[in-house]
Amino acid sequence: MNKLAVVALGGNALLRGNQRGTVEEQSQNTLDTLENLIFLVKEGYDVIIAHGNGPQVGNILMRNDAGEQLYNIPQMPLDIDVADSQGGIGYMIERNLRNVLKANGIEKDVVTLVTQVVVDKNDPAFADPIKRVGKIYSKEEADKLTAEKGWIFKEEVKADGGWRRVVPSPKPIRVMNEKVIENLARQGNIVITVGGGGVPVSEDENGNLCPVEAVIDKDLASALIGARVKADEFYILTDVSFVYKDFKGPNEEKLEFLNHADTMKYLEDGTFAEGSMAPKIRACLSFIENGGGKSVITEATKLEDKSYGTKITMEYDEKDVNHLA
Repeated sequence: MNKLAVVALGGNALLRGNQRGTVEEQSQNTLDTLENLIFLVKEGYDVIIAHGNGPQVGNILMRNDAGEQLYNIPQMPLDIDVADSQGGIGYMIERNLRNVLKANGIEKDVVTLVTQVVVDKNDPAFADPIKRVGKIYSKEEADKLTAEKGWIFKEEVKADGGWRRVVPSPKPIRVMNEKVIENLARQGNIVITVGGGGVPVSEDENGNLCPVEAVIDKDLASALIGARVKADEFYILTDVSFVYKDFKGPNEEKLEFLNHADTMKYLEDGTFAEGSMAPKIRACLSFIENGGGKSVITEATKLEDKSYGTKITMEYDEKDVNHLA
């Protein structure tokens, strides 16, 4: 049986920070990223792809806002917005990936799944919403929306100020259609799933699925599906080639190989920033704690070069680290 890899594409894989976000820009970024990923297919891996949606779902929310204000078009709830972004981004990845496969003489089917991810309606995150979404409002606008829609806002810390909506980010507990995803991938199809962390749903007392106004961390959802389908390796593609201790500080240190114990100690000591690397580290730990062989955090263009990337395993792999001795 082929090795199975789950690859989580970060937001920068689709949209760079200095770009407007046109479809041409996003399509080209997607193509560039996928060309660096194709080596896994050539190496004989079965592949599952997950992706972020932060900028895209934010744009959808702002279009909703403009449509309601200008044309009285009802706003769609956040679960529908996440589903919309899953479909659009999934299509963009699938189309570009099919072209990359064709250019490399590889015949494979690519399947995009709009994927629901179940969260616990009693998750503590619902009592403390922290994930900022959508546009920045004035205090008067934010108060009006709180009164009308029950939205929660927090003040922005940026120089321009203003108020921004915050929503919960509960922990994913189950991915719908897990067996379908695993079967499709094991049959050699490339599966695109849990986009943006998945469409958030919860279960009521009768076991019926209910929509949830929340967003799910993409890396945690990717690690969860990786563990559930018994993937061998989990890759998080981001904008740095390694994880660092004291990043951009006077004692910056590259961390290339980490075992579970050392990674936990760094995490507990606050080595990794909560707004950037800490959630990725938790996702990597979750994957290996639930049976995964290896987690890797690296930059997309460095994926093929094994000398790059921070590798996290339950115990040190002597074959990997002996060159450091």
